[in-house]
Amino acid sequence: MEAQMLKDKTAIITGASYGMGQSMAELFAEEGAAVVLTARHPQMLDAAVNRIRSKGGRAVGVTADVCSTEDTKKVFETALKEFGDVDILINNAGIGEQKMIDETDDDWMMFVMNTNLGGPMRYIREALKIFLPKNDGVIINVSSVNGIRPFCGATYTSTKGALNTLTKNVAMRLIDTNIRCNAVAPGATVTPAHLANKAGEQPGGAEMLKYSGHFVYFPGPECDPMDQAYACLYLASKMGRHVKGQVLQVCNGAFL
Repeated sequence: MEAQMLKDKTAIITGASYGMGQSMAELFAEEGAAVVLTARHPQMLDAAVNRIRSKGGRAVGVTADVCSTEDTKKVFETALKEFGDVDILINNAGIGEQKMIDETDDDWMMFVMNTNLGGPMRYIREALKIFLPKNDGVIINVSSVNGIRPFCGATYTSTKGALNTLTKNVAMRLIDTNIRCNAVAPGATVTPAHLANKAGEQPGGAEMLKYSGHFVYFPGPECDPMDQAYACLYLASKMGRHVKGQVLQVCNGAFL
């Protein structure tokens, strides 16, 4: 049996009840990590946790909203209580949307910003309370190709560009430590959110694509959620030990 790349590590993964987050949690558990999964909906979260446990993995779920500071603290407290430490943080939770700027009201703008950017900032801030004293840890932000090619909704794309900048800013702050911060930027990946987007079912529908569609190229095949999980595994394991402040784009060459 091959050695597990994350043996004896503990990882917190937000938005892990389905899609990319679930794949990341399953892969990390297979590689020996204890995983703490968060999501807003307890039924889907419990199913994801039970699936990992049924395969012999160590997992616990915490129903939490990344917009809540108190929920954020609860996630880390649970991780420490259940597994004794935290070594890896993956900020995966986010909201996809296609609202054009002229259809974006303040409430929607603040909600998406608070989730997609505020959430990672809260979790990084809390993680550093653990990582800095021991001078070790891994932070991975799940961004998007929209961070550099903003063809989706105005607020969504802005938050992903900001998340790329936050990734580099945090890496600079931690440059003289053994804590590394990077991002993975998925392209078209077959998840429920992506399928809803293709069907014009996300907030804003497909109206924005009338303007941005000619900037988008999908050669196929689309990525699988596990493709993004493998990228996170690279960054979280010793394979990525000297990678800091980078945004790793996984898009099958669709957005070069």
